[in-house]
Amino acid sequence: MSTIEIPQAVLDVLADPYARVVVSTGAGVSAESGVPTFREANGLWKNFRPEEVATPEAFARDPRMVWEWYEYRRGVIRGVQPNPGHCELARWERHFGDFTLITQNVDGLHRQAGSTQPIELHGNIMTSRCHECRRNVGEVSFQGTGDLPRCECGGLIRPNVVWFGEQLPAEALEKAWEAAQYAEVFLSVGTSGIVQPAASLAHLAKSAGAFLIEVNPEDTEVSYMFDAVLRHPSGIALPALGRRLGIAE
Repeated sequence: MSTIEIPQAVLDVLADPYARVVVSTGAGVSAESGVPTFREANGLWKNFRPEEVATPEAFARDPRMVWEWYEYRRGVIRGVQPNPGHCELARWERHFGDFTLITQNVDGLHRQAGSTQPIELHGNIMTSRCHECRRNVGEVSFQGTGDLPRCECGGLIRPNVVWFGEQLPAEALEKAWEAAQYAEVFLSVGTSGIVQPAASLAHLAKSAGAFLIEVNPEDTEVSYMFDAVLRHPSGIALPALGRRLGIAE
């Protein structure tokens, strides 16, 4: 069990279980579980880069190839487990009376760890939706043979994620902005903090008077704006913080 130094100011702002707490997580949290970041997922896949596969144009051109890529990625994710950082945030959801978890990750590990209402800004790779009518259809898989899965409306079904060139889900983004605007404590965990529009959340929270905490083993381009930093991976920093706050496992 690692012992880390936690600033007293962090303990003070999180001491109230009724504080409005917002946590925004990024790829670094999933990387601790062994999920490759999107751009380094083995670099090339069948001579395609992720940026060439994860687009509406690629799906229109060759939906079978896109499905194969996403089934490969799903297989990678099925081989990993939530880490202590994921699990600690699930405990925080039960502990704090007003808690919002926002994630840029699509792997569903927060839900697997027990978080019940994460705002998944980029969708969830383990679920699917219709490319035409956008209806969510739950878990649909494609093994590379036979007909491509289709919706009742006749449209092709696709992984329920946001592709390059697409807008983030309006409802999820609105919920995230609203939570950040009313946050009293805002934590940025395992993210560079520069990818828009998620990057704007910390700025919005700070403008509204929230206390900002960065949890990241490395400095980021936006570290200067945070009131406190914990220079450790989330799987170490968050459980250590939880123990100091008396949030039981």
